[in-house]
Amino acid sequence: MKYNKDTKIGEILEKTPEKAELLIEAGMHCIGCPASQGETLEEACMIHGIDVNDIVDELNEEDEE
Repeated sequence: MKYNKDTKIGEILEKTPEKAELLIEAGMHCIGCPASQGETLEEACMIHGIDVNDIVDELNEEDEE
């Protein structure tokens, strides 16, 4: 799966649940909250003060390994 700033948190967790750890380590501790499932990576990062580009790069980098 290729990730971008518009990828929804719910989609990430549904298709690649192993990515939850990366999101939690980045500071997104509420990814299990029903409201977060419809948020995009950009929205979630903005709420948590995280650079969305860093998260997108990390998510995609792990897939390339």
